[in-house]
Amino acid sequence: MGSFKYVLRDGARLIIRHWGLSSLTVVTSMAVFYLIGASVLLVLNARHIVNFLEGELSIHAYLTQGADLETAARQAAALNHVKEVRIITREIALERLKRRMPDRAESVTILGENPLPASLEIAVDRADSIESVVTSLAAIPLVDDIVYAGGLAEKWARFSRFAGRFSLAVLLVAVTASAVVLFNTIRIAVYSKEEEIGIMLMVGATPTFVAMPFVLQGVILGGIGSFCASILLALSYHGIAARLKEMVPFLPLLEQHTVMLKLGLILVGAGATVSLIASLVAVEAFTRRAMKPL
Repeated sequence: MGSFKYVLRDGARLIIRHWGLSSLTVVTSMAVFYLIGASVLLVLNARHIVNFLEGELSIHAYLTQGADLETAARQAAALNHVKEVRIITREIALERLKRRMPDRAESVTILGENPLPASLEIAVDRADSIESVVTSLAAIPLVDDIVYAGGLAEKWARFSRFAGRFSLAVLLVAVTASAVVLFNTIRIAVYSKEEEIGIMLMVGATPTFVAMPFVLQGVILGGIGSFCASILLALSYHGIAARLKEMVPFLPLLEQHTVMLKLGLILVGAGATVSLIASLVAVEAFTRRAMKPL
């Protein structure tokens, strides 16, 4: 119990005594883990969008005004690689719009007339068959326009791969920077008590007993920094996600509460772990040198 009190008391004293350096360490740790969290969010959302688009790999063929829906559907169903054809009437299109964008659907029908065209929703057997099916659909006279997400999904997939590699590079650089800053902070704290530590070791104190206040100092500073980074990241993500929803209503972003809770716990755990390792390395190097016989 006495050892525990000593660790807490001396750990708090170290933070207060070097308050300027401690504040700088917290700010640096916060910036580092904010950058890491932002990179992770970018990758997770990019992959989420790719998965969504791959699940929505259907072709929407919009028909000319007055076109016979059944005839157009039969012609589309006769094409190679077409697995299913669904007729989307103007009424169904309006209902879908109301479900997806309830706040904007009223403005679409403000004149009392449904302006949305009828269309065919066509499912293909394989993703790589989309281009050939689109080419065949374009030759049907009843088809006025064709929309599909195949190219968009491929672009997002390339972006997701790039974001993954970029995030890994950012992660390595940021964690290294955080570890170096925390290592130097603890080393300065250790050297400020060099004489006291030397006396403690000479009278029989174990290296673990000597090291614990410094390790606690590092874990507290790293944990506070990563926790503040999690709060700032949650606020930033909330604002950016709300803005993107206004600009691109159909963009499928990850749910804020679920992803931020999990990511916040991971960041705080990572901050404490990196701090623990850096602190142990800094103190161990000093105590090993101090215990060498003269």
